[in-house]
Formats: sequence, structure tokens, C-alpha cells
Amino acid sequence: MSYKRVLLKISGEQLAGQYEGGIDAELGAWLADEVKKVAGDGIDIVIMVGGGNFARGAQLAGHGIKRVTADQIGMLGTMMNALALNDIFEDRGLQSRCLSNIFAQQVAEPFVHRLAEKHLAKKRVVIVAGGIGRPYLTTDTAAVSLALELSCDVVLKATKVDGVFNVDPATNQDAIKYDEISADDAVSDPAVRVMDKAALGLALEHKLPIIVFDALKPGNILLAATGKTAGTIIRP
Repeated sequence: MSYKRVLLKISGEQLAGQYEGGIDAELGAWLADEVKKVAGDGIDIVIMVGGGNFARGAQLAGHGIKRVTADQIGMLGTMMNALALNDIFEDRGLQSRCLSNIFAQQVAEPFVHRLAEKHLAKKRVVIVAGGIGRPYLTTDTAAVSLALELSCDVVLKATKVDGVFNVDPATNQDAIKYDEISADDAVSDPAVRVMDKAALGLALEHKLPIIVFDALKPGNILLAATGKTAGTIIRP
């Protein structure tokens, strides 16, 4: 089964690639080529980017920095990632547009539902910056909200590991990977930390499936977008 429209959630840490911070342009070019395969299959693509490679709000808060301000700084980090990806995608021959949920008209178009739909109708990749535009909500929750708003069939959650495991595979070599898990179990199981519980709960409420997978494995984004074996599917 191939989906008609997908939302790809990419973390800032992944975009840093070989570096400790900032964006790895070579990785961005590789990612553009992988996304191009999905677009070539006739699938609409929306991308929500994180900003942890530049700033993470929850970690910045304190020592005089208010949580609201810290989260706003994190939103600006997502803006830098989205702008860079937009340029890299266009350079690789992949039509895309950067839309922002924070006011930044000098550098990006504002996120407006109808405008996003028009870009998608023209088969452009829509890259969304600024998360949900409000503090105290992660870009994971923003990704699920955006997927619902733009009628996406599935959220493709890119991670560093190939799916959901019963324990952390980075620290336990006996970790068991789930090919499929219910959203109820994902919300209630404290060992499932691939997305925050607010994001999982929102997806569960609206019966939106989520695929957790390793996006940096060649061909995996296309596999996930076409409903083939990749990572773990969290079913509502």
C-alpha cells in the first residue's frame, strides 16, 4: 500500500550529520535525493524539522532564561534548518517551499493552510519551520498536528535506530524490535520514548498511524512512504 501524502519528521540532531552541531550540507543533499524518490512515486511530502542541532528549548531554560524564550530560541533553530534544506533541495532539482509558523516574512512564507495546499498541489515539497509556533510543545507534537491539518495518511518519524524496541538498543544488545505496536501500548509503555506522549496521544485520538524508522538507511524513506517494511508501525 502506497500512501498519497506523508509527513516526514526529521530531528535537528540527524541534520547535523557528521558534525556536533549545525547542518551537514552533504547529508542534506543525500536526503534530497532520497526524498526525490518519494516525490517521483507521486506521493505528496510535508517535512517538519526539529532544531536540536542549534538549540533545544528545554535545555536552555533556566539561569535567567524563561522557558517561553528558550522554546522560541528552539523555534529559530528549526527555521535555520528549514531554510538550509529548502536551498539544498532546490539545488538538487527538487521543488520545495519553506513555510514558517513564526513570523519571519523576510526569509520564509508564512504557514497558511491554503497556501501549503497550493504548493502540495503543484507537487512541491513543503518544509515547515517553527514547530507549532507556541512554547511547551515539541516538534513531534507539531508534526502530528501538521499531519492532521494537511490530511497526511501517515507520520514518518525518522530516528537513529530502525524502529521501536522493548528497551534502549543503544545500551542493551538484547533489545527486541517491534514490527508493529498499538498506539495504546506506545502511550502507556514508559520504555517507548521515540516520541513524546502528547504526540502519540494526539495520533491515537485521531487514528493516525506513525512509522518509526531509520531515515538514514538508503531507500528507507521510500519504503516507509510506500507502506513497505521499514522500522515499526504504531497503529491506532
